[in-house]
Amino acid sequence: MEKDIREDIAWAQINKDVLKSLESPRRIYWVILLIAIAMVGVAVGCEIYQYQTGMGVANKNNSHVWSLYIATFIFWIGMSHSGTLLSAILHLMHADWRKPIYRFAEAMTTFSLMTAGLFVMVHLGRLWQVYYVMPYPNERWAWPNFQSPLVWDMFAIATYLSSSVLFLYVGMIPDLAICRDNIHAGWRKKLYTIMSLGWEGTDRQWRNFRMTYLTIACFLIPLAVSVHSIVASDFAMSNMPGWHVTSFPPYFVAGALYSGCAAIITLFIILRYVFRFEEYMTLPIMRKLVRLTFAIAMVWTYLNLIEFASVWYGHDQTAKDQLIFKATGPYAPYFWAMIFFGSILPLMLAFKRFQTHLPILFVVSILLNVGMWLERWMIISPSFAHGHYPWAWDHDQWPSLIQWGMVFGSFGWFTLLFMVFCKVFPSVSMYEVKEMVYHRSLAQKHKPAVKGDY
Repeated sequence: MEKDIREDIAWAQINKDVLKSLESPRRIYWVILLIAIAMVGVAVGCEIYQYQTGMGVANKNNSHVWSLYIATFIFWIGMSHSGTLLSAILHLMHADWRKPIYRFAEAMTTFSLMTAGLFVMVHLGRLWQVYYVMPYPNERWAWPNFQSPLVWDMFAIATYLSSSVLFLYVGMIPDLAICRDNIHAGWRKKLYTIMSLGWEGTDRQWRNFRMTYLTIACFLIPLAVSVHSIVASDFAMSNMPGWHVTSFPPYFVAGALYSGCAAIITLFIILRYVFRFEEYMTLPIMRKLVRLTFAIAMVWTYLNLIEFASVWYGHDQTAKDQLIFKATGPYAPYFWAMIFFGSILPLMLAFKRFQTHLPILFVVSILLNVGMWLERWMIISPSFAHGHYPWAWDHDQWPSLIQWGMVFGSFGWFTLLFMVFCKVFPSVSMYEVKEMVYHRSLAQKHKPAVKGDY
């Protein structure tokens, strides 16, 4: 029977392998880092040009007041949910197979949120307007409009980001102490000494650590669901055709888990190769992750069909016309591409032969997220292009190169933050992998003998 991880691997070897990833990854790491920096440079150049020229270069007009920036904002918010949410849920379920991969999934959550927050400011155009969103007493007696979805999003991002960073950091403390004790000089030694908070591994420290980590995990599960439900309410509470749907909150949460799981598969394959984690990020773990992704994909497909059915059999003729417009109008290629990438392509994941084929999974996971990005785009743009008032229709709107440059750069920004994190901090949890190896070896030792065992 295949094992998630070898049971005979020595604890010292686990430390050695993970610490080695902090010093000498494969050369492809530096190639990825340079490409990410170049992509960030493109986004910075586009933002400077937009700042100096005005929001007209983003092709935003009276009809399309929300555009590619908000669609990408929702995409990154969704991407962030799977890491911390799945890590917390699987921790409460005592799923051992999460232990080698949960650290980088939680880091993915943090950096996705940091990327999403940028698009709120970019969409405003005047970056200093974010100052007026902060609710605090001031001499101007100016308070933010709490009916504005952007204010809701600011609170959602701030709360979830602070909680996710705390969850990630608390879970790293024992590993930071291992790094502190194995690195003897330099800035890393100082960094790990400060961040490990004097960890010595005493019984009292472990008890407090377990209780704190469990408490944060219990807190994060309803928080993660509520955060993306708030983002869904940005649309569901509006009267725009195609948005006023009561199933949006669970639909958004399922889509968030879907895109996040697909991203975890992509990062799993990259880290497995770049940092030589073949012993820890094993194929049986990949198989479980793929099956989980397939299950969530089917839930998302079901909720998508519920949305279509509720509109089709409802009494809102404008919303029904909007659905027909998506399927047959100028947005039809993107609509059917979303259906193919989001609902049909994941059927491949149901076949065992594809569940551990890494090159195919790498391509499929990227295409799944292409489908999920198209889903966000299809929520935003068609409703503005074909709303309630015919004189406001604008079917020819297409994002400008400036907008595409910002979106392109956001992926570089995320990649840059993620790869730097994996180079500075251990992306595999050493202490939890040791626990998993110990418990499994102990269970194997006390396993009752059966016929055929020698």
